[in-house]
Amino acid sequence: MKMTWEELEPACLQCRKCGLCETRTNVVFGVGNRNADVMFIGEGPGENEDLQGEPFVGRGGQLLDKMLAAVDLDRHTNIFIANIVKCRPPKNRDPEAKEQDACLPWLRNQVALVRPKIIVCLGRVAAMKLIKPDMKITKEHGEFYERNGVLMMATLHPAALLRNPNNKPAAFEDFLKLRKKLDELHLAPAPGDLPF
Repeated sequence: MKMTWEELEPACLQCRKCGLCETRTNVVFGVGNRNADVMFIGEGPGENEDLQGEPFVGRGGQLLDKMLAAVDLDRHTNIFIANIVKCRPPKNRDPEAKEQDACLPWLRNQVALVRPKIIVCLGRVAAMKLIKPDMKITKEHGEFYERNGVLMMATLHPAALLRNPNNKPAAFEDFLKLRKKLDELHLAPAPGDLPF
């Protein structure tokens, strides 16, 4: 059953569906324009995100903000950013499958409310969960996939770009492709069914 934003956020903030609730400081619900054409989805919060309660606020988030700004996107005005899991996995490990599955209904509800035209998966974990399980992020980033009227694309995770700056140009190309696609679809109707 789809909840409204007013129902969804408080319910998510009280979530105890998996063990991640035991070690979190904050639930990281998501941030941005709730009617955005573009939704960015990462894997889960890191330490800074857990402390501040907002996705992508550490060094990786600062890089993401710069890349967004270069293609006229902004986390507070014209996109929505969320994660597959809303609580930080200990020591920033990848969220386990059972944790992702426990949290996925929250994300599905967010997608149903935002109704984005394009979803960008930030990193391998999100791409494998939402686009296809055998996704090869280093080879298939920047490619668009269509799911129930929603375009989906994966790009390299900002934290991975900080570890390997040589991949920044390739990731930036993905953002340029996103901008071009968004311009092409500017008047496209909102999708109906959820993409995943």
